[in-house]
Amino acid sequence: MELALTPQSQTPKEIAGELDKYIIGQDAAKKAVAVALRNRWRRLQVREELRDEILPKNIVMIGPTGVGKTEIARRMARLVNAPFTKIEASKFTEVGYVGRDVESIVRDLLEVAVNMVRQEQTKRIQTQVQRQTEDRILDLLIPSTNPREDEEEDNPTKEKFRKKLQEGELDDKLVELDVPERGSGSFIELMPVSMNDNLDMNIRDMLSNMMPKRSKRRKIKIKEARTILEQEEISKLIDMEEVAREAIHRVEQTGIIFLDEIDKIAARKSAQGPDVSREGVQRDLLPIVEGSTVNTKYGPVQTDHILFIAAGAFHVAKPSDLIPELQGRFPIRVELQSLTKEDFVRILTEPKNALIVQYTELLATEQLTLEFTGDAIEEIARIACEVNEQAENIGARRLHTIMEQLLEEVSFEAPQLQGQSIKVTPEYIEKRLSDLLKDQDLTRYIL
Repeated sequence: MELALTPQSQTPKEIAGELDKYIIGQDAAKKAVAVALRNRWRRLQVREELRDEILPKNIVMIGPTGVGKTEIARRMARLVNAPFTKIEASKFTEVGYVGRDVESIVRDLLEVAVNMVRQEQTKRIQTQVQRQTEDRILDLLIPSTNPREDEEEDNPTKEKFRKKLQEGELDDKLVELDVPERGSGSFIELMPVSMNDNLDMNIRDMLSNMMPKRSKRRKIKIKEARTILEQEEISKLIDMEEVAREAIHRVEQTGIIFLDEIDKIAARKSAQGPDVSREGVQRDLLPIVEGSTVNTKYGPVQTDHILFIAAGAFHVAKPSDLIPELQGRFPIRVELQSLTKEDFVRILTEPKNALIVQYTELLATEQLTLEFTGDAIEEIARIACEVNEQAENIGARRLHTIMEQLLEEVSFEAPQLQGQSIKVTPEYIEKRLSDLLKDQDLTRYIL
């Protein structure tokens, strides 16, 4: 995973430059998100009485599927190590109808932040956790007859076994350990409590805490015991209240929510039938985007300074079909362009995670060398454009389906082709894809 930028280096140019390593083109969108990120850092530098008055400038990305909308937002969050969650707006319905409560978006984001903070704290105490886990395993292997003696000086026998333990020599040795029983409280998840996510969550947590934690003494391998004991030691050393406080702070100050398919909840002017429900979803989303307090199991979360990035193709609906109040909360609009053949060539070769690199490295694990000629890459890009024009335009995702079809046989036979080198040329592509491209009906099989 790429390193997060430090606050001082989050200049718009540097953020856009980092995004360039993974996303081809779409400079307007990159510039918009880079400025939005920098503005968050700027807000934290101004005097405190003004800080709360500076609200994030939310963004709407308009463009067809597969052109990089989600990837821009996801990479942006990773760059600055910010809590990030993606949700399809069409999954929600107006309160009172079947569907999820819109406030669950904020709770999902907070869960991401809690896991993020917990992992960071776990890394900081890793050495201590490892030592204490080893001590507990050694106590199982060599029960101490004089605990005070062990405290005063190192036990030579234990240190000898510790070395063996660290080198993995004892991984398959069996020890007796109280192991938590899985699924003892799973029935709580299936209980139909209410139609309210927040109430359900609180009731489940309350019932889970009331249920006794059941465990069973079992003989397990040290390798498995180490994992169980490490988690127990981590739970002892990490203060979850502190984790929750830090997670809430991060969500409130740096959280990013990506609302995909927002065009699916845009109601046309004649609001009848399902359009009424779409408008209801918008009105339910509005308080969260405007700024409100959401109750979670970790405590209340204020959404005033969460950055919202919405995205949609807007083939049928238009941004102006959103209710005016919601439009006003997304002042920045950027249009992403459809991908050309030249874009496809760059996508195949330039990004750090380019498709050509991915497939080459995957097959290299089978000691199989895969080489793409320049002409072959051009041909793959041309086919992607052609199929996108003839069928649905799914943008860069078309490259994934074409590459899978192209290399299916090689991937299947790879273990038997060890030590060989395969050159992908236009002739090779013609042989593998010609039938699919000639039959218009068959193009649906490589969607």
